Amino acid sequence: MTPEILLRLALTIAIIGIGWAFYRLANRVILQRAYYKAGKLESVQPGRPALLYFTTPTCAPCKIIQRPAIQQLKTQVGEQLQVVEIDASLHPEIASRWGVLSVPTTFILDSQGRPRHVNHGVAPTDKLLKQLENIS
Repeated sequence: MTPEILLRLALTIAIIGIGWAFYRLANRVILQRAYYKAGKLESVQPGRPALLYFTTPTCAPCKIIQRPAIQQLKTQVGEQLQVVEIDASLHPEIASRWGVLSVPTTFILDSQGRPRHVNHGVAPTDKLLKQLENIS
């Protein structure tokens, strides 16, 4: 390989690494913001983990992919998990406090109601299940 190709490869790897680090940092900031600014939701009962699911009536991926994935998760986990669906178009103030910029967005809350994971876009069942196992 020529030095120019090696330099481009190194730059590409560096850019990918910086992008990945920025993504992780942004998720951490969103989780901290949600914990400190969002406050408690009345519909989330303490003592059990919860999944907050932000959606809108016009969100096609929410209806076609995300909702079935959440239903499958509920079937696998059972009553251990509470699922709270929030229509971001009806409750924009809640979506804003939680830092939701697009739908679907899901948050995994631990049994004390602290946000531990955030998923922007569609999150498959296995990813949600793994996140739930991480907080147990």
